[in-house]
Amino acid sequence: MVKMVKATSRARPAVALEHGAVPWLLLVATVTAGPHVTHLPWWLSLLVGGTLSWRAWLWQQRRPLPPRWTLALLVIGTVAAIGWQYRTLFGKDAGVALLVVFMALKPMEMNSRRDALVVVMLGYFLLLTHYLYSQSIPTGLWLLAAITLLTAALIRLHGGAQPVVTVLRHAGLLLTQALPFMLILYLLFPRISGPLWGLPQDAYAGLSGLSEQMAPGSISRLIQSGAIAFRSRFDGEPPEKSDLYWRGPVFDEYDGLTWHTRARPGGSATPAPVVEGVGQSYAYSSILEAHDRRWLLALDVATRLPPDSSLAPTLEAVSREPVRVRSRFSFVSSTNYRANVIEAAGILEQALVLPEGINPRTRALASEWASRPPARIAEAALAMFRNEDFHYTLRPPLLGRDAMDEFLFDTRRGFCEHYASAFVFLMRAANVPARVVAGYQGGEINPVDGYLTVRQSDAHAWAEVWLAGQGWVRFDPTAAVAPSRIEQGIVAALPAGEPLPIVVRLDADWLRELRNRWEAANNTWNQWVLGYNPQRQREVLSRLGWRDPDWRGMTASLAVLCGVALLIVTLWTLPRRLAADPVQRAWRKYCTQLGRRGISRAAWEGPLDFAQRVAREKPDLAALTSEAAGYYAKLRYGRSARTEHDLRRLRQCLYRLPPRRRNNA
Repeated sequence: MVKMVKATSRARPAVALEHGAVPWLLLVATVTAGPHVTHLPWWLSLLVGGTLSWRAWLWQQRRPLPPRWTLALLVIGTVAAIGWQYRTLFGKDAGVALLVVFMALKPMEMNSRRDALVVVMLGYFLLLTHYLYSQSIPTGLWLLAAITLLTAALIRLHGGAQPVVTVLRHAGLLLTQALPFMLILYLLFPRISGPLWGLPQDAYAGLSGLSEQMAPGSISRLIQSGAIAFRSRFDGEPPEKSDLYWRGPVFDEYDGLTWHTRARPGGSATPAPVVEGVGQSYAYSSILEAHDRRWLLALDVATRLPPDSSLAPTLEAVSREPVRVRSRFSFVSSTNYRANVIEAAGILEQALVLPEGINPRTRALASEWASRPPARIAEAALAMFRNEDFHYTLRPPLLGRDAMDEFLFDTRRGFCEHYASAFVFLMRAANVPARVVAGYQGGEINPVDGYLTVRQSDAHAWAEVWLAGQGWVRFDPTAAVAPSRIEQGIVAALPAGEPLPIVVRLDADWLRELRNRWEAANNTWNQWVLGYNPQRQREVLSRLGWRDPDWRGMTASLAVLCGVALLIVTLWTLPRRLAADPVQRAWRKYCTQLGRRGISRAAWEGPLDFAQRVAREKPDLAALTSEAAGYYAKLRYGRSARTEHDLRRLRQCLYRLPPRRRNNA
């Protein structure tokens, strides 16, 4: 019991928080919690900002902190409000909101260095949550600056008052020493498949792109987005722009308003498609953004597919699982081909089905053409679109029950889905198998990295007609109405004032160059940072000469390289430690000699506090230690310039120590 009491009485006392350290901690709270205001409720953002401003005012006025019961009521009320806002206290959004609130409220009870350390550690943890919402380059740069600030705050807490530049330089030096370990862990630490930053319930939120149905206006709304759908890089010269049809879903069911994809029977009910490439083939790799669908948006039509994918009976390349993370695929495609010259009867029958009782004028027109050969019927429809007064626009008028009749004979204003739908309806009404294909058309080569960038604004719809002896043949009625859409892109085809995204309307060369460089940098970031998956890791290690890496070898290499890096960093920092500040060296030598005389200074103990303890425990050394501590504090923390006289007096204190008493046996 005596030993326990003695041990307790010598417990380390709480170190009071310096007044000058508080701004550092408030800045830490602001920097780590601030970016979350973009997705927090407005009332919570105001609460956090008001709380931190209140704490800054208390610091400036040197006012006491509020009583604990006030904070307790504030915490209870805020937690209840968060639970009401999100209907839960668990999950990503509610959890992040709680962390932000704790970060704002903790400084209100911050009196000791221990409380300040809690703020800093909470800041490190809160930084991780930013990647749950954004993994962009600006987010990475912000977090790099924030972690430098956090490290600097730690240095300020333990190192006392120092110039801001000195503290930041020291923090940068520490982070620089960590770079070799970061690179080694990046290369060799086992990677996982799937998104690293995300939670199961919201891993696929916010995905956009083509859907499994197409109604008037669906693609025109998609066109108004400048987001990147995918990037492709060809092994050689890419095809002509007019040949860049990227095949997505195929719609072969029509209910009078909306086109739908049809579930494909499994097994041998539908034979595998037969595609014969005619002419040149193109090898390329595509980096698809997540769209939560199975289609891979290959160049029409793919003749060689990546692993775990297949060619659907309707000729679109599909993967085994939906594309829920940014993924890379390699293809070989032929833009001139013969596909399914011998087609399954069920597919041809489905390609003739039309709902009854609608669009009588369109059916009458098709019946006039029905006696012609199928290819001539298709040419007649294209000639009608080409020669008559049809207009290409993102703002067509609304259509009623007989949508095709109103479009073909009354409004004559529409977008690609209107023209593709009307064309296919005409073909089916004339007893010619036809279907609608959606995807993307065109793209723009980025001269910085050589990737062809395809945006959501390149979304397109066209038609396919089955012709005996030729198979499925592409017909694009939009090209008959607005040929510039296919040859030059969406911007050239639409008149000024149409609601296109600014990113695709850039005219100034310097703005286009800036966009290209930024998107190339993002592409590199996506591939080598966010997309550094197990496959990419194996590719990198193979290039480094490691043909068949396994987890045992990677673990051993990780340990060895980290040890080598630690040795190099030690050899780099050791001379700097030996060449430390002469003031610190003199003080350490003095404290070492006191330790040999039976009183050791704790690592957390400041010079003046240590001198007071020496006065209590070693009265004979009190005056000399107080003098030495005074010189050290003046030289180390004083605002006046250092003088050789004071440093010499500090060194003399060491030589004035009385000799140690030796116990003779």
